[in-house]
Amino acid sequence: MMRNREQTLGNLIDHQKIAYLSYLDGEGYPITKAMLMTKEREGIKTFYFSTNTSSNKVARFRENPKASVYFADRRFYRGVSFLGAIEVLEDQETKTRFWEKGDERYYPLGVTDPDYCILKFTAAKGRYFSNGSEDFTC
Repeated sequence: MMRNREQTLGNLIDHQKIAYLSYLDGEGYPITKAMLMTKEREGIKTFYFSTNTSSNKVARFRENPKASVYFADRRFYRGVSFLGAIEVLEDQETKTRFWEKGDERYYPLGVTDPDYCILKFTAAKGRYFSNGSEDFTC
């Protein structure tokens, strides 16, 4: 059992460069995409990612917000999976808040690019894997 869930999982998450985001396609099949690491996190409950508004995943999230995010520490063969929901945020205040130098390579029109949005993932529950597994609620 984790002694300090927030610290243990936060440390695991903060040391990853890639997160894996899963959603259901239009036929109900799961799709998993590697995402650049979260733009920001609020504890171990809320994570923010940037993506293209025109992407298939955004279209799917508009229909069904259920999602899973997985962070894997390959070096120590441990990870944490979260189940929750995605909100697609397109307001200028949020886009500006998360904009970083270098993002123009993905969104060439800059921070106002209509093809730039933020995904806000809010976890409901999760499972930690490390020498066994442990379920938890967020």
